Amino acid sequence: MAHTFKLATAMTRAALVIGLGLSAPALAQDDHTGDWLGTLTTPNGALRLMVHARETEDGGLTATLESLDQAPGQQIPMSDFFIDDTEMRFEISAIGARYQGDWNAQAGHYDGEFTQGATLELDFARADAAPVVVIDGLDGSWTGQLDRDAIQLEFTLNVETGEDGTSASLDSVTQGAYGIPVAGLEREGDTIRFRVPAANVTYEGQLDADGNALTGHWQRPGFDDAVVRFERQSMAVEQPNRPQTPVAPFPYRAFDVRIDNPSAEGVTLAGTLTLPEGEGPFPAAVLISGSGPQDRNETVWTHQPFAVLADHLTRNGIAVLRYDDRGYADSTGDFASSTSMDFASDARAVTDWLRTQPVIDANAIGLIGHSEGGLIAPVVAANNPDIAYIVLLAGPGTDGQEIILDQSIAAARASGRSEADLERLHEIVLQITDAARSAPDEAAAHAALDEILTPDVLIFLGATPDQKSLFIGQNVRAWQRAFLNHDPADYLGDVDQPVLALNGSLDLQVVPGPNLAGIEAGLAHNRDVTLMELPGLNHMFQTAQTGTIPEYAQIEETFNPQALALIEDWINTRFGQ
Repeated sequence: MAHTFKLATAMTRAALVIGLGLSAPALAQDDHTGDWLGTLTTPNGALRLMVHARETEDGGLTATLESLDQAPGQQIPMSDFFIDDTEMRFEISAIGARYQGDWNAQAGHYDGEFTQGATLELDFARADAAPVVVIDGLDGSWTGQLDRDAIQLEFTLNVETGEDGTSASLDSVTQGAYGIPVAGLEREGDTIRFRVPAANVTYEGQLDADGNALTGHWQRPGFDDAVVRFERQSMAVEQPNRPQTPVAPFPYRAFDVRIDNPSAEGVTLAGTLTLPEGEGPFPAAVLISGSGPQDRNETVWTHQPFAVLADHLTRNGIAVLRYDDRGYADSTGDFASSTSMDFASDARAVTDWLRTQPVIDANAIGLIGHSEGGLIAPVVAANNPDIAYIVLLAGPGTDGQEIILDQSIAAARASGRSEADLERLHEIVLQITDAARSAPDEAAAHAALDEILTPDVLIFLGATPDQKSLFIGQNVRAWQRAFLNHDPADYLGDVDQPVLALNGSLDLQVVPGPNLAGIEAGLAHNRDVTLMELPGLNHMFQTAQTGTIPEYAQIEETFNPQALALIEDWINTRFGQ
């Protein structure tokens, strides 16, 4: 459940393609699908936005927005989208953004305005002709360190050149933020410049004589300038080692499936069904991912925990169905405006479909939910005889507000914050969550948070005042307010199926003590409940040292083998052939 209580600055894993130029081809009047590129000029520099428009199965249009300089690869579903020969308009309720533009035939683009707190001019044109920019002599991984106010931050600057030109990204290793987009990379002689839009940082430095060291000024508004020296460690960017990721050929069968949700118009869930060797019928598991838009493998920092889990279970006689979240990857629908109850509806639809497959034992279909998926599984299983069992991996046992409070304090304590800071943090988080959960609507929640989030409070939370509107938008959306008010006890009392609940002792996101206790109390009536706190494992069920988020990407292990074996054995003991 990726809800560390701080401003999420969309630090994603994909690399940034450098190149801000744009030509203006004529509009294809009979087809408005495809990619539309615009450049937003902000006080902190230029940000490129890409609209990905595609046709739905019923002939309509849907679209996502990608911020190439803040979160390349992360496509935010639009809650409303319209485009024709005269205008383009869209709205993204999840981030409080909207756009309205009119077609300019002479210029070959839509002239319009983008609003997200402030209103700025923004034009969109076909993206086909964006130029390729190649910068010589910078490829490789460069490590550096920022020292400021007794705080040390370790960085890795990754630069690669390929068919699409030279791209760059930054890893903030200390903070556990990887693939942070770097924009405006340029070289003028031995002078190198770039920006990090997500952190509002600019950098200008000089290469040394052999071209393997870069020394310059790291500048961020509101902070003193710092000197950061980057040293090249390799001439190529090395990908992290993920030895558990399954690689074909497999000793089982895998099929791509598409499943409509009859309770949600426009939602079709794309997934993968893996079947063990043999004729069946097989016991089966439906995997339900954690919060945030997730693909069927629950990919994070190049780890694919659901692919690893599905591979292990299927090799041991259990069929597995995993799927992309609605509105993400190959699934259709609107992710941005959805809540956990909507995702529960999707899990029901997937499970109902699986029961109709002759190769599946309809009496042995269970749910395995990770993090938010562990919230959803009891919702689906409650009073539902079609569900044979549930496995909760870091599943919540307390209400959403308590989870946010506990994880905020746990993460801050792990980072070395003082007791005075922890007390203040608890007070601030309590104020924010109280305001968001009790507000009658989004507008009221927005007004309440606007008053609470003074510049001083924002800085204490690790955000800058110019990030206030985004911070508020993330915390007043429908999903967040519903999550804060959700109490698992409302559903656990109606779960009579066998339950396995696991937490890692180093989980700082769903803290094991209060959550396992809450699950145990909610299932007091249930005769077949196994609860275990697994020593040394983090929220992702990796063998860890601290449990902090920065470790997730650094650890080679994707899913602890003993935890995998425990899950498989528990299921097969009850439902195996």
